[in-house]
Amino acid sequence: TYRSVGRGEGKMDELVERLVANVGVSRTAAEQSIGIILDFLKKEGPADKVQALLDKLPGSEVYLQTAEAAGGGGMFMSGVMGAGMRMMSAGLSMDQVQAVTRETIAYVREKAGEDTIGEIVSAVPGLGQFI
Repeated sequence: TYRSVGRGEGKMDELVERLVANVGVSRTAAEQSIGIILDFLKKEGPADKVQALLDKLPGSEVYLQTAEAAGGGGMFMSGVMGAGMRMMSAGLSMDQVQAVTRETIAYVREKAGEDTIGEIVSAVPGLGQFI
């Protein structure tokens, strides 16, 4: 039960457009993937650092709420593999999962700064290999 975020509901449209253009995923898959990645960071990363990051991404809460509402789709995997599986069930290939993750982290780095994202990436086991 995924609700499309739609244009104008947040400032993250720029990232959605980049994922569609650079990775070749559908707009819906891009929106779902952003939510899954943010949800993953929120669950796995240091709470204060992730909240500071989300504060620098206007509109991110819409994607996060949608991902939280969708849940894990009955899958009980957590961590990096769980997030990857959730994106694959949204229609992405493994290559697209990696490309979307890299592109999303690059976008977050531009908006929030290297220090913020660097601290989160180093605190989350296994994330570094994807970016």
